[in-house]
Amino acid sequence: MKYQNLPEKILLILLIAVCLNCNEKSNGEDETFATFTVDSNETNIEFFLKDDEGNYLKSIENLKSYVETNGKRLRFAMNGGMYQEDNKPLGLFIQNQKTITPLNTREAKGNFYIKPNGVLFITIDRKAFISRTENFTNDGQIKFATQSGPMLLIDGEINPEFTQNSDNVHIRNGVCVLEDNRVIFAISEKRVNFYDFAQHFKNLNCKNALYLDGFVSRMYSPEQKIEPLDGNFGVIIGITE
Repeated sequence: MKYQNLPEKILLILLIAVCLNCNEKSNGEDETFATFTVDSNETNIEFFLKDDEGNYLKSIENLKSYVETNGKRLRFAMNGGMYQEDNKPLGLFIQNQKTITPLNTREAKGNFYIKPNGVLFITIDRKAFISRTENFTNDGQIKFATQSGPMLLIDGEINPEFTQNSDNVHIRNGVCVLEDNRVIFAISEKRVNFYDFAQHFKNLNCKNALYLDGFVSRMYSPEQKIEPLDGNFGVIIGITE
């Protein structure tokens, strides 16, 4: 369609309509973050760890090859929680209703153990939730779950453990679930502190948001021309079709 002869008001309406159907790389004028929003009711969100031979997938490239071998297309991927040196999840991991690693409630140092940490989970009827670890229970209806920490937002408020203007900055990724069951994944495109990362999710009207990991983080989103294939992860969150 040629736009140059259209009245200015009509052209503006057309441009707005196009943008409403896009996943934006930034929030308004803030180009610090790339975000990907999806309705879990209508989308196949899965959590991956190993291939069919029991080998850790580790990278987005390996995940992409794995899902393609199974006749699917990888639409989106993001590392999905902290892990140990052998790529084993540091906390709870449930895959296809089977508990692979148990809930981690230890007291220790490190980002994972900043209180409260939490669990992102998907039920068998595709509902997505984020729960504080101490409130999490498995009622047998949970298809996927991954534990990480800390919580970035708790009931709409920034985690009080965070310090505004902190110089503890890294590339960071995380997730939140909106009240209408849309899931927002985000990654910083430059190094940020916890407070500013949490504020980003608050600006998106999130109530509860969970930190997934730091400088190792990657987001794969071909629709946004974000296509890293590297990585050395534990759990990987993938959207396939």
